[in-house]
Amino acid sequence: MELQKYFSKFLLKKRKRKLTERDYFLSTELNKILGTEVQNVALYREAFSLKNSSKNKDSNYERLEFLGDSVLGTIISCHLFQTYPQANEGYLTQMKSKIVNRKNLNKLGEDLKLTDLLQKQTSVALGENISGNLFEALIGAVYLDFQYEICRKIILDRLLTPSEMNKLENKIVSYKGLLLEWSQKKKLNIKYETCEEIQVNRSIVFRCHVWLGDEKIANATETSKKKAEEKAAQRAFYILNKKENILGNSKAL
Repeated sequence: MELQKYFSKFLLKKRKRKLTERDYFLSTELNKILGTEVQNVALYREAFSLKNSSKNKDSNYERLEFLGDSVLGTIISCHLFQTYPQANEGYLTQMKSKIVNRKNLNKLGEDLKLTDLLQKQTSVALGENISGNLFEALIGAVYLDFQYEICRKIILDRLLTPSEMNKLENKIVSYKGLLLEWSQKKKLNIKYETCEEIQVNRSIVFRCHVWLGDEKIANATETSKKKAEEKAAQRAFYILNKKENILGNSKAL
């Protein structure tokens, strides 16, 4: 046992000497996140590198994000297919959407504090989806480092466990989509009118009005058209749900 500990410490020191200080930090933090020792640090260095507009040839997270998006989609699809053998295609599609939607991936990346692993600190403001993008890039790197089976195990055991997925079952991802589905079933017409407004401080916001037939039922303002429509749809949903019980006995999280 003592000999084993000696060789473990010896190999750790030898590995540390081969890595730069930054790579050693990256490798150590990833070991904690993934529950196993990464093999090819260069992959993760790329996964946590931002795009440099002045040097387009520099490697950055975007290619691994593209790969990770596909790998994650496949793993989640297979998991749902096996977990819900009686579920129809519509239910499986909705569940997958709830799991891999941008908001949920952003939360996962934020919980793991992935922006702390960025290779170069920058004064440029990071995009609102950077945490989710890095999460997908991490999965792309894990897939290339360990191949599919180990990647699948790491995701389902460490990064996105089945218990976490179950919590999303009754979660509403898009109120706008939910209202559209409800209105189509009821054969009602829901429409959105969105316009720009200039505030007192000269900032521009978007105001969205939700109409049900000829009745204006809700409105909201936000910094983008998409956000304004989703917020207005959420308000319209709560108003209509009191009257129509849109979700029945389901709980909106």
